[in-house]
Amino acid sequence: MNFDADLNRQSQDQGRSSGRQSGSSLRIPPHNSEAERSVLGAILVQNEAYYRVVEVGLEPRDFYREAHSKIFETLSYLAGRGEPVDLVTLTSSLRDRNWYESIGGTAALTSLFEDAFAVSNVAHYARIIRDKALLRRMIDTTAEIAGDAFEGVEDIEAFMDEAERKVFSVSDVKLTKSFASMQSVLVENMHLIEELSAKKEIVTGLPTGFHDFDRLTNGLHPGQLIIIAGRPAMGKTSLVLSLAQNAAVGHHAVVAVFSLEMSKEELGFKFLSGLSRIDSKRLKIGRLADRDWPRLAQAADQLSKSKIFIDDSGDLTVMDMRARCRRLQSAEKKVDLIIVDYLQLMKGSKAASKGDGSREREISEISRNLKALAKELKVPIIALSQLNRGLENRQDKRPMPSDLRESGAIEQDADMVGFVYRDEVYNKDTEDRGVAELIIGKHRAGETGTIRLAWLAEYTLFANLASDSPGTPVPQGRPDRGDVGL
Repeated sequence: MNFDADLNRQSQDQGRSSGRQSGSSLRIPPHNSEAERSVLGAILVQNEAYYRVVEVGLEPRDFYREAHSKIFETLSYLAGRGEPVDLVTLTSSLRDRNWYESIGGTAALTSLFEDAFAVSNVAHYARIIRDKALLRRMIDTTAEIAGDAFEGVEDIEAFMDEAERKVFSVSDVKLTKSFASMQSVLVENMHLIEELSAKKEIVTGLPTGFHDFDRLTNGLHPGQLIIIAGRPAMGKTSLVLSLAQNAAVGHHAVVAVFSLEMSKEELGFKFLSGLSRIDSKRLKIGRLADRDWPRLAQAADQLSKSKIFIDDSGDLTVMDMRARCRRLQSAEKKVDLIIVDYLQLMKGSKAASKGDGSREREISEISRNLKALAKELKVPIIALSQLNRGLENRQDKRPMPSDLRESGAIEQDADMVGFVYRDEVYNKDTEDRGVAELIIGKHRAGETGTIRLAWLAEYTLFANLASDSPGTPVPQGRPDRGDVGL
């Protein structure tokens, strides 16, 4: 078999490795040529083996030997076109690509049949290849990070974030899941039902502190992507901060807040004002009465003991968030809720940004990746979103899903879509002053409806309406029904 190209690659790999090692010892990167030949041979012997390999997530780049990579890429091309995969079709396709001689010709392909072991083990061999490929990519990535470190670093925090992003990107491998039997699915269902029955709790997810919302949704659940949208000045940020505060202070949740618009200091003032019930304007200029200081101290103490973590970096990608949330999960052992303020300020991948230059395409990728991140981390993600200006021209300015700005994919990817509406923004003489509507326009797992909340403008806070008088905001300075800050 002609492995000139492979030997050249080994030489290059050894050269890179030697630069990272003391002494003259050389190391060949992790690989398993026998497993590579066995997988290729199994596919030629029995075409069905190809689909077992695909389920593992194997790609041409995972093969160490260039000849094997070219052969697998050609096999994938034939299988994708629905053509039979055998020695004749493979030879023809390799010749069409001018790869036949470089992979070793007839002798190389014939030897693959000889190395085809039990086809039933092909998935195991494929996992070996994939794992070795991950190790090689990790070696290259850490070598790159080490090289950057030797060259000197001006901003250590930015360097560490980028290094972490690179390391996590290595493990960002798409593993195609196979079918799960109904029996295994039902076993998980029954375990969950038994746990919920034992707890005897009405709200099965993470409580938000908004009673009507929790009754409608059963709380926030792992893997959900929740979109909260509204026009400017409706209080989108204040709503999710009120929710985050109640989840963290009232229910000991670990909450990660990514604020791409407001600074962490601004968010800190909002949290303090809401929990202490001190006018936010007076708080920002330090005009406090004697009676305010004990309430401020108590609020600061409660917030400092809570598990709210704020990242106010700009130009974040979903990959950046993924790396930082994994780090937080490692430090805190869990993350219960992720909040993104707001989706349109996030940055898409380079591929999405290039493409046709469409911002809609970029937003679609971001929303899709946020949903994937929620599933991967098993955490509910709340992302704020802007709305189109078009609704301003309607008589009834209550938002609907079609008003979501820049992408219909946001509605498609979301498990729940809620809209914040305050009638007093448009109608100064409304009877609903101090009242906000949270309109659930989409709810994949349950009912839709409208939840009425109190809007306490001086504290930039949303709260439950008083239970004894529907439509009447909670009296100032008194949390409703014992909820912390709400």
